[in-house]
Amino acid sequence: MKAVIFDVGGVLLRTHDWQGRHKWDVKLGVSIGTVEHTVFNSELGTAAQLGRVSTENHWSNIGSHFDLSNDDLQELRQDFWAGDRLDTSMVDMIRQLKKKYRTAIISNAFDDLRQVLTEELEIADLFDVITVSAEEGVMKPAAQIYQMTLDRLGCQPADAVFIDDNSGNIDGAQQIGLPAILFKMPLNLPHALSQYNVDI
Repeated sequence: MKAVIFDVGGVLLRTHDWQGRHKWDVKLGVSIGTVEHTVFNSELGTAAQLGRVSTENHWSNIGSHFDLSNDDLQELRQDFWAGDRLDTSMVDMIRQLKKKYRTAIISNAFDDLRQVLTEELEIADLFDVITVSAEEGVMKPAAQIYQMTLDRLGCQPADAVFIDDNSGNIDGAQQIGLPAILFKMPLNLPHALSQYNVDI
């Protein structure tokens, strides 16, 4: 095994408290989960993750969709991310992995992810390759996004392992021969990686 590839949202960075998002569901009079779905999984969210609109334009579109004032939109954006936490123990594990393996990210994300990883989370330097859907115009589980990452790593599919919290993305990786681990807490990730002969 030569490389370990990580998803970001749901793996490295996880939502621990949905209160800020649900606050806006209630405030807007919509069913619980609607705001989160609209940001990520609606046509608006998909367009942003494919890079068809910038992050700023995406949030502007969200504001228009929910008929929010500029002040309310800024408050929503702040509340939306307030419950997310970086898994620092996983970050420590990646630091150890980097001593022996190449590391990468494949993320369905907006076009500001690289900046967030670099300036806010300060973990971009832990990865040899960072593949962001908005920069490439293709999203998981399309085979192309896995293959371009492997090409940049200089790896064959069987020489890497991919970690994601979405079963569809796991299936997409496995379809090209890329071993994959479905990340669901309380997964013991070091143990799961050891099954693929990844030694931490």
